[in-house]
Amino acid sequence: MKTQNNAENFRNAKKVIPGGVNSPVRAFKAVGAKPIFAERAKGQYLYDTDGNRYIDYCLSWGPMILGHANREVLNEVRKVMVKGTSFGIPTELETKLAAMIVQAIDSVEKVRLVNSGTEAVMTAVRLARGCTGRDKIIKFVGCYHGHVDYLLVQAGSGAMTFGAPSSPGVPKDFTKHTILLPYNNIEMLEKAFKQYSSEIAAVIVEPIAGNMGVVLPKANFLKAIRNLCTKNGSVLIFDEVITGFRIRYGSVQELFGVEADLTCLGKIIGGGFPIGACCGKAKLMDNLAPEGKIYQAGTLSGNPVCVAAGIATLKQLKSDNPYARLDNLTKSLCEQIGLTLKKAKVSHVINQIGSMFTVFFNSAPVTDYASVIKSDTSKYAKYFTKMLEAGIYLPPSQFEACFISTKHKQKDVDKTVAAVGTISF
Repeated sequence: MKTQNNAENFRNAKKVIPGGVNSPVRAFKAVGAKPIFAERAKGQYLYDTDGNRYIDYCLSWGPMILGHANREVLNEVRKVMVKGTSFGIPTELETKLAAMIVQAIDSVEKVRLVNSGTEAVMTAVRLARGCTGRDKIIKFVGCYHGHVDYLLVQAGSGAMTFGAPSSPGVPKDFTKHTILLPYNNIEMLEKAFKQYSSEIAAVIVEPIAGNMGVVLPKANFLKAIRNLCTKNGSVLIFDEVITGFRIRYGSVQELFGVEADLTCLGKIIGGGFPIGACCGKAKLMDNLAPEGKIYQAGTLSGNPVCVAAGIATLKQLKSDNPYARLDNLTKSLCEQIGLTLKKAKVSHVINQIGSMFTVFFNSAPVTDYASVIKSDTSKYAKYFTKMLEAGIYLPPSQFEACFISTKHKQKDVDKTVAAVGTISF
């Protein structure tokens, strides 16, 4: 594995970019390594500036479900780009993408396009607060909803606590209305509603957690949230920036039999371009300006290039319906990795659903943040480094999700499993 160009690029980047990266996890600090710099990507492969090729299981943190540089997506993007890249006024394409989302998700009647998942969450929370006239928000420890001040919080000493800022620069007043609860804990959720029922504007949750690694909801957890929100007049927000169109065409709400009031989307609906969407029933969405009084705006919202890529991506996903194949290939990969680690007597847990999975170096089930952080991060660092040397690119953190695209093949699974078998833990 060559490293000279990557190392030089990192040195140059650090001179003009804080930490040399524009998003912290890219620095590879969590795995004690130096970052690689992408040169190009195609299909399931990523190529760095030293010419090394990797089987990519990160896929730009999830959006590239069709693989990199998908031909149909790029063709549509080229058609739009020659007409102009930004207008600042409506286009027909925005309506088309919004209509596709409405058709795909039963709980959605209207869509407001924004520029990122973070903006989608900001919009949803403001909408929930504005519609209910309440301030408090419940979120779950380990679920990440973007770097919004009032959601960038850490748990205190109790099982139920008001958030404390997890980053300098976030005033305590910004997080004092954010209640943190353990993921998958219905009892603590009920206690929070009993204590603050008339003050809770919304509950925001990743229906399948992906930002502490893949953590699945326990039976009835999501239904309990739904029931408590309905009973107490609170808004249920599903953050499906990762899971939207990843596990099935549309939302996982149908999978779990739970309808959210508001749904936040991103990643896949932009086909590799920056995008986000706040979606929901008209009775809530029509409170957004200019129809209503709750303000939200964005110069590049509904950008034609991003929207065109999203439409092309969703069209392929709907026509090809690759989800069963993706699930089967991912299950096969996880089972074989598990058998290989078991043979090597390495403690591990693999959480998987659809084309998402995480290998935790943990000896007990991983069901919430408290169990996630018991994972052996030094083992993961070794695993990451050795796999990278073998031409396998994984997320540079134990606490992230891996993804498979429609371009991954059995040969990629075989090479990946063989690489795991060579590691001496």
